[in-house]
Amino acid sequence: MTGSSAAPDGEEPTGPAEVSAEVSAERRDEVRAVVERVTGWAAGREDIGGVLLVGSWARGAARAHSDVDLVLLTTEPGRYADDGAWVRELALGEVIRNRAWGPVTEWRHRTASGLEVEVGIGPVGWARTDPVDDGTRRVVTDGVRLLHDPLGLLGALVEACGRSAQASSVPASLPKSRSGSGGGPATSRP
Repeated sequence: MTGSSAAPDGEEPTGPAEVSAEVSAERRDEVRAVVERVTGWAAGREDIGGVLLVGSWARGAARAHSDVDLVLLTTEPGRYADDGAWVRELALGEVIRNRAWGPVTEWRHRTASGLEVEVGIGPVGWARTDPVDDGTRRVVTDGVRLLHDPLGLLGALVEACGRSAQASSVPASLPKSRSGSGGGPATSRP
């Protein structure tokens, strides 16, 4: 397993930021702004059960062209299927791809600078822990950062995936989780 991370709310993740030196300060700032925008937006919505940062940015291994991978869990996933209002509210750039991966729908955006931001939207039930879906486990153990967990579902998922999912190498420059006890689902990919 590559280093992954999760920290309970209010705690700084342990370990150094291991983002490649090739990632510019501007790109780091842009990623931080995107993560904060999505997290703040989610915190103001009652239907959002959790938000995770997954992949290379979560595990501190991002490179200059790495995309930002977010998982957003909601009690109303159908609301996001056809209604583009949330896309406009988040202003993450042009939608360049939209497709389903099982219960999660990928919305891939490209910002004006070329940064790609993937928002995977799925039902809160995707974070179930009895049992944890194999694809979900792979994503969580490959790198996870809890951003918003008002129901504690994501913390429970990270715990169910094992303590190894909490070995930290998260860039300290990314925001801490805003609520709940932490944890989360993941996207399965073919």
